[in-house]
Amino acid sequence: MSKILVTGGTGYIGSHTVVELHNAGYTPVIIDNLSNSNIQILDQIEKIIGVKPEFHQFDLCDVTKTTAFIEANPDIKGIIHFAASKAVGESVLDPLKYYHNNFFSLINLLNSYRDKPINFVFSSSCTVYGEPDYLPVDEAAPVKKATSPYGNTKQIAEEILEETANAYDNYNIIALRYFNPVGAHDSALIGELPNGVPQNLLPFITQTAIGKREKLTVFGNDFDTPDGFCIRDFIHVVDLAKAHVAAIKLLEAGNPAGKYDTFNVGTGNGYSVLEAIKAFEKVSGQPLNYEVGPRREGDIVKVYGDVVKSTEKLGWKAELGIEEMMSSAWAWEKYIKDNPLD
Repeated sequence: MSKILVTGGTGYIGSHTVVELHNAGYTPVIIDNLSNSNIQILDQIEKIIGVKPEFHQFDLCDVTKTTAFIEANPDIKGIIHFAASKAVGESVLDPLKYYHNNFFSLINLLNSYRDKPINFVFSSSCTVYGEPDYLPVDEAAPVKKATSPYGNTKQIAEEILEETANAYDNYNIIALRYFNPVGAHDSALIGELPNGVPQNLLPFITQTAIGKREKLTVFGNDFDTPDGFCIRDFIHVVDLAKAHVAAIKLLEAGNPAGKYDTFNVGTGNGYSVLEAIKAFEKVSGQPLNYEVGPRREGDIVKVYGDVVKSTEKLGWKAELGIEEMMSSAWAWEKYIKDNPLD
């Protein structure tokens, strides 16, 4: 079957998507600059699927290298674009990094296909909804002013993609708006592997439980929610990876909605941060040392998605629950403790 380029393919979501693409009969090809991932993930992927995926290390913000790669690989029929900076808190502190990384890489890829047909799946985010007017939020909800530079890059990127698809005949594009990916592959061979201090909740939970971190600080418990903690739609990363494969298949079949479309990718259920912590403690048997700190700038109070469109038109639905998310993440953390990646 087709060769599919996975940018950021040694990262957390990218590595799981590489596995699921292979399982679906595709040939994944990875580009990654390894700024937030580890080259040894290639070996871990090989242990799961039996072959080491083709890999190229360079920064997609480099227009010369990006153009040269695309010209040298005319057999690539689809792109799944993950490569981007992705931490809300960091984006508030360093917005220029986010605008540079997230826009230049996208535009360079699109420009490289100005005269070639391409199916393009974009890694977007539920942050485009801001604080939604209603829950669960569906794809028809208005896109609101972003609460962080990271969220703003996703909003503007979606505008770029829609306008590009409308202006040129050769682009067919789907933007997947995900909620909160967590968990790890059931082999425990790949999972979330943050460089330095984690920017997301679950790796901070698992690192605290295993002793890498003294304690977990939760950012605020005075929100307008039943227990005072932020509410998120946590989705298992393997389910999320399978959604990307479904998106590629829909584009290959000819998306009846046209040349640009958006889909929510979540479970349709909201869990508070406290509920996530309690679910982890239950499946791991590990009491968690956590404290409540001040709110973090840019955080949304509560968001979870309506996934009817994804179920009916994308032909995809999340299958794994909160306890499977937590137990797989814990298995991965224990694996990394015994088998550290350099």
